[in-house]
Amino acid sequence: MSKKVTRKILLLLGPYLGYLLIRVIYLTCKKKFYITSNIPKEPFIGVLWHGEMLMQLFMYKKFRKNVKTVIMISEHFDGEIIAKILKLYGFGSVRGSSSKGSIKVLKETFKAIDNGYDVAITPDGPRGPYHSLADGVVLIAQKKKMKIIATRYKASKFWQLNSWDKFIIPKPFSTLYFYASEPFSIEGLSKEEAKKLIKKHLDKFDEENFI
Repeated sequence: MSKKVTRKILLLLGPYLGYLLIRVIYLTCKKKFYITSNIPKEPFIGVLWHGEMLMQLFMYKKFRKNVKTVIMISEHFDGEIIAKILKLYGFGSVRGSSSKGSIKVLKETFKAIDNGYDVAITPDGPRGPYHSLADGVVLIAQKKKMKIIATRYKASKFWQLNSWDKFIIPKPFSTLYFYASEPFSIEGLSKEEAKKLIKKHLDKFDEENFI
């Protein structure tokens, strides 16, 4: 079977299989939420690590009665499958990477924000380094004067892929722990100061005794 045919089959079936896998895992797991109740009425930016993407869409559904979120997804082949899975769950996507300063990506993101959409960004995506922060989230938050919410999740039992992002797949019947920080602003901060503050909020889940 040629690579082209294989990719077509994966694009056709992969999103539905991924959708079912994610839902089955979530439904069989216990859930504990440590999330802010102070969700801004205006659009905000959610920041999450690339390796913790899989289950966080369920937490984002708790932020708004009606999901109105776009997620930045790479233009790579695996990004296409992820974007299709997200669409099945009611999420939009912006294809590309803000870390590379893509004018097209920024324009699409700004348009979504102006239309009332929240934005979810993996600041260490799409290719790392692991738990690093690219400039994109700072640029967007300061340009549009948006609040940021840092979001994390962990599982009591999980598989971890041998990938740069150490991608986590929870095992069925484990316990999922979700965390979302209070909204915070990086207005008036230098780029490095803003990155340190974002990292501080993301790291809090590791430092506090949530689990």
